[in-house]
Amino acid sequence: MSTLVSQPDARKTSQPDPIQVTNAMVAYEGRPVLRSVTFTAPPGKLVGIIGPNGAGKSTLLKAILGLVRLDSGSVSVFGQPLNKVRSRVAYVPQTEAVDWDFPVTAMDVVLMGSYAGLGLLGRPGAKERAAAKTALEQVGMSKYAKRHIRRLSGGQQQRVFLARALCQQADILLLDEPFAGVDAATEQTIFDLMDRLTAEGKTLLVVNHDLSVLDRFDLLMLLNQQIMAFGPTDEVATDDNLRLTYGGRLSLLDRADNTLKNVGPEMSDD
Repeated sequence: MSTLVSQPDARKTSQPDPIQVTNAMVAYEGRPVLRSVTFTAPPGKLVGIIGPNGAGKSTLLKAILGLVRLDSGSVSVFGQPLNKVRSRVAYVPQTEAVDWDFPVTAMDVVLMGSYAGLGLLGRPGAKERAAAKTALEQVGMSKYAKRHIRRLSGGQQQRVFLARALCQQADILLLDEPFAGVDAATEQTIFDLMDRLTAEGKTLLVVNHDLSVLDRFDLLMLLNQQIMAFGPTDEVATDDNLRLTYGGRLSLLDRADNTLKNVGPEMSDD
């Protein structure tokens, strides 16, 4: 079965695109997880990545970060290998992947975002602490600065990790299911922050499982080991593309049917 891919219009610019993935393949113990994944993420865009469990969404982010090895293919960041521009990329993992027993406060976590610019032996100073304080304010977590990270709710923990990414002042942010387990207020805070960051020209890749918020993304990637469709959300988020991506898992799509109609091409004038 051929892959349906709608790529965004190419931009003529002197600057290389923030992320370029070409024919990326990843296998775990001989089992393919990503197959010939190729896409470009342009600057100033909020890119949603959706697909069923086991589709390779988190693996794709980790491959871009160099946390998993590519079996073939390549990844470039601003036209260079990641190790040359690593400080320009921030990562917000799933909260369940974090060791919450590590004895750190919310402020400690946010300050970690400044480490990349301090060198091997550098320590955060007044400048870095001021930036961390500002980042906590931006996500509404100032009053929790001294609280142990384990004593925060899931939504509060997610806000702290977003603040860490802000403190890093990265140009690319990779977020793995930032809306999982958060309340409506936190979800809105995160989307508002994302909108501000893309307005500043930053590129965000966001793994997402909630089909009801697809219209908030500029571009959408439908992934099931390979890219089933990629492009502007109002062109890509169709019933046919989603059913192609999710296969027989129709109950999820049926529950989101009204949302899909609002996001689909027939509503693209909104």
